[in-house]
Amino acid sequence: MSELTTVFYATAAFLVLVMPFLQWLIRRIQMSRIYDKIPGPKAYPFVGTLYLFFGKKSHEIFTLIDQRTRRYDGIHRIWVGMTPEVRLSKAEYVEQIISASKHTEKANLYRFLADWLGEGLLTSKGERWFQHRKLITPTFHFNILDGFCEVFAENGSVLVERLQQHADTGHPVNIYPFITKAALDVICETAMGVKVHAQTSGEDNAYVNAVYGLSSLFLDRLVRPWLHPEWTFRRSALGRKQRDLLAVLHGYTRQVIRERKQALQQTVSETNQPTENEFGRRKRLAFLDLLLQSATDTGLLTDEDVREEVDTFMFEGHDTTTAGMSWALFLLALHPDVQERVHQEIDSIFNGSDRPATMQDLNEMKLLERCLKETLRLYPSVAFFGRTLSEDVTLGGYYVPSGTIIGIHTYNVHRDERFFPDAETFDPDRFLPENSERRHPYAYIPFSAGPRNCIGQKFALLEEKSLVSSILRRFRIRSHRTRSEQLMVNELITRPKDGILLYLEERKH
Repeated sequence: MSELTTVFYATAAFLVLVMPFLQWLIRRIQMSRIYDKIPGPKAYPFVGTLYLFFGKKSHEIFTLIDQRTRRYDGIHRIWVGMTPEVRLSKAEYVEQIISASKHTEKANLYRFLADWLGEGLLTSKGERWFQHRKLITPTFHFNILDGFCEVFAENGSVLVERLQQHADTGHPVNIYPFITKAALDVICETAMGVKVHAQTSGEDNAYVNAVYGLSSLFLDRLVRPWLHPEWTFRRSALGRKQRDLLAVLHGYTRQVIRERKQALQQTVSETNQPTENEFGRRKRLAFLDLLLQSATDTGLLTDEDVREEVDTFMFEGHDTTTAGMSWALFLLALHPDVQERVHQEIDSIFNGSDRPATMQDLNEMKLLERCLKETLRLYPSVAFFGRTLSEDVTLGGYYVPSGTIIGIHTYNVHRDERFFPDAETFDPDRFLPENSERRHPYAYIPFSAGPRNCIGQKFALLEEKSLVSSILRRFRIRSHRTRSEQLMVNELITRPKDGILLYLEERKH
């Protein structure tokens, strides 16, 4: 082989190796020219702006994101590794994205949840999402929720009894694990029709531990750009840990589905109506039962589709309500004047009785509902969510191309002084009709908004009202920590770091 031929082959081999990198570099430069017109922190090759989070604890990451978002006027850009994202924190910009039926596809990073939630309502897109949403919406009908009020009340009663031993001791108790187990009992019975007795078994529940493990793992992966590709993630220690956790989660859900299918086949009569229980009342149908009925009637849902929707509901309906109730109790404990007004409202409804709360009772708790809404403004259970643009848009005068990941900072949208003066102050009366009717419809989005709003928001507010009122019927509460002392962590859900420490004092009627 001549020297010239050798040089030719060497050059060709070099180009084959280098060309993909050059193509990537050219594309990166082109993208940078577009995205770097939008203000944002300095980005570096490969790591983008994630270097700001290296070595930081989860509560420090939350603070850094909040500080970064406040630095810019409603819009900024970041680079998650080599992927540009545009972040929004102004109601007008948010409305452009989530009000339309165009940009309904979730952000690319939701693929990190794909192994867990599959293509359930949270993560699915297009026709599949539309079809499943249409099928599932009737399962949140008023009559179904009315039946769930009994479940809320039963578990609220157990919760109060579990807390009783910590009342009048002079020592604070971390209420977060108590609320967690109560919410787990509620969601397992309402979603899957099974009683797990999380509050009374005295043991850690493997299912809830797996949910927490996966939530934490999501954040760990997010801040490590080298674990974003599936190939590297699956071979990492985090990937192996995820496999183990998913085996617990999916194994449990699939087993419950099998058992519920068998039970439904045995208990449903020829008229396709559920039989009565031993007390002569119609048996409550869980979310899973309704899904299985829908699957039978329409033929549109496989067992695995049902599993994905149940896992999604279990994830979205347990962690979020736990956080919402805990933050609400924290804020009421810090504001004895508001707490006293809530006590008066509850007393006017129950008149000292210990009867369980009905749907009518819960609907009368107007002040408590405003407290819960104001809590979700200050501490939205989901502080951040994302979309993928389906077409080019202009936001705040900046051109943003189709395919861009849009991040929406609910936490910061809720702190816009134009709509919420003195935004850090807890003031439930912001949600009186006369104070909220003219507010921008996208200034308050704890359950998202538009076509992909949270399907379970009525369920969540009813559960929170029921369990929080159960506690306040029995106790007065004081907080061990101030707002500034109580740190937050954001692992998909906005949780209180190290729980919520409250002093419980039994009320004397």
